[in-house]
Amino acid sequence: MSSDRPLLHVRDLRVDIGTRNVLRSVSFDVDRGDLVVLMGANGSGKSTLGLALAGHPRYHVVSGQASLGGHDLLAMTPEARARAGLFVSFQAPPEIPGVKNNLFIRTALNAVRDARGEAPLDAFDFLGRAREASTGLGLPEAMLARPVNDGFSGGERKRNELLQLALLQPKLALLDEIDSGLDVDGARAVVQLVGKLRESGTAFIVVSHYLHLIESLEPDAVLRLHEGCIAEQGDLSLAREVARSGFARPSEPQAA
Repeated sequence: MSSDRPLLHVRDLRVDIGTRNVLRSVSFDVDRGDLVVLMGANGSGKSTLGLALAGHPRYHVVSGQASLGGHDLLAMTPEARARAGLFVSFQAPPEIPGVKNNLFIRTALNAVRDARGEAPLDAFDFLGRAREASTGLGLPEAMLARPVNDGFSGGERKRNELLQLALLQPKLALLDEIDSGLDVDGARAVVQLVGKLRESGTAFIVVSHYLHLIESLEPDAVLRLHEGCIAEQGDLSLAREVARSGFARPSEPQAA
């Protein structure tokens, strides 16, 4: 998984929420096109890692380093991190009343295209791409004209996250339980989209506890978080062992 210049480089990352320390010391690398599965019991710091990398203001990085494509991720604003190619899905995607879905996604996409030196898409061209992607994800076209996630079911919200992922085509995507609330067809759409984007170089960190999905994604590495540290790292066999025996494991947490 590691290389001389990984796409994502994280070293000794410590993150607090208020006065509570959540991540004690986390270190790992992700190369272009790689897929890393992140597992851990509730409260182990999985969502904290993604939101801290995204620059959420509630998650205070006390110490450590994180770089994306050789650039200091922690020195960037959240918007700059997104323009640089970081995509983080929400475990529970929020509603944004009054903001139409198509306008929201097109604005984000054009900001990313501008950062890449590409011309912006007008409404007509964007709508064509969005319709095609929506069809492939099983998201009704009518959802494009509705406010973001307003009245969406849990599965529709997750499909809407996938739509954003498909259109933005980031360098690195962290998917936090993207399969939660999805039916069989939705889970299949996740696997197909992730595979397609990996072929073009997108790297993934996927938070999931569902072995069938993990096996379908064919990860390059599996990491287990415990009490704010990476306690174990391995391959698919680690995910299978966790699925079989749970998170009560004998190994002590250690910084990777």
